[in-house]
Amino acid sequence: MSHAHDNSSGSPIARAFVEARRASRALSPYPGAQPESLDAAYQIQDEAIAAWPDRIAGWKLGRINPPHDARFGAGRLAGPIFSHAVWTAGAEPTRFDVIDGGFAAVEAEYVLELGEPAPDRDDWTAATVAPLVARVFTGVEIAGSPFAGINDHGPAVTASDFGNNAGLILGAEVADWRTRLADLTCTMTIDGAVIGKGGAASIPDGPLDSLAFLLNLLHRRGRRLEAGQLISTGAATGVHAIRAGQSAIADFGPDGRIECRAVPAQGETP
Repeated sequence: MSHAHDNSSGSPIARAFVEARRASRALSPYPGAQPESLDAAYQIQDEAIAAWPDRIAGWKLGRINPPHDARFGAGRLAGPIFSHAVWTAGAEPTRFDVIDGGFAAVEAEYVLELGEPAPDRDDWTAATVAPLVARVFTGVEIAGSPFAGINDHGPAVTASDFGNNAGLILGAEVADWRTRLADLTCTMTIDGAVIGKGGAASIPDGPLDSLAFLLNLLHRRGRRLEAGQLISTGAATGVHAIRAGQSAIADFGPDGRIECRAVPAQGETP
């Protein structure tokens, strides 16, 4: 998918974000003219994906709240999750990098694993995507950007920098998810204080609708989902800002808990 015609406006922004992320260096102000539409934002995102030295392991969805949803014509935005930034939760807290002067947050999420490649079409619904899902996991999305104001200028700016994603921590597999999904609940704690409560019902029309939205969006972008890819379906308890040195626990009740700790990012990443 070529965006060569748009290099004059898009590529410098994409390049600035890629270089800042790779160097773990804060970026201020926004590196160029802010995109006015989600289409323009995804062009920047696609150019940054092409420049990023890693493969896409999955995608994150984020909610677009009113009145932005009406103005931008979408209730969600998407961003790539790269393979080197997918971690499996263990007994010890999972450490993740935070860029000094940038943005970082933790989000409790339900993560869908695709069991087969998704046919290329643009009329997916929550009902029609359900057979594509092989497994569901608990997870914590690490939101992050070198630009501290990533969430302060509307969804197009957020989408332009990998949808404000900096990684995904995978927790336990959710047993019997097809019968339980709508009733799943969770809490998020930072440094011992509960700062968010919610669940799958907090995600507009549920996690499967997030997948349907993503498939329809990727169809328009000339992309597709492959078997084994992970879809982080949206913040179940909210978006909770975190600083280096702080610890968070996402508690999914009978489905386990994920502990993680923010640490200062150290220079160049591969």
